[in-house]
Amino acid sequence: MSILQTEYNFTLPKGYLDENGTLHKEGQMRLATAADEILPMKDPRVQQNPAYMSVILLSRVVTKLGSLPMLSTKVIENLYSSDFAYLQDLYNRINQSKPNIAKVVCPKCQNSIEIEVPSLGG
Repeated sequence: MSILQTEYNFTLPKGYLDENGTLHKEGQMRLATAADEILPMKDPRVQQNPAYMSVILLSRVVTKLGSLPMLSTKVIENLYSSDFAYLQDLYNRINQSKPNIAKVVCPKCQNSIEIEVPSLGG
């Protein structure tokens, strides 16, 4: 029997610096639901700027970041761009239905093969 992993731990490359000067790097992201992807489309911020969809999505699925009591769109907006890109990539990897496949070449025999690369936390 297979168990579905629904939560993934992560470590941000730089970290979120809060207003008290505390750096938050360790966090957790859950799998997205259909509602996570559909409901933000009604948000006026997304209607004005479709790129804002990523901010809302991440604020919904990042369930923990350091010792912050809760995550909001303001926290996601204030991430360094490398951390924002990291979370977008993690979101895409854990929510895709296809396995991560990479083509590699054996250093000894030079044969090309495909391998499945596990997602973070997997």
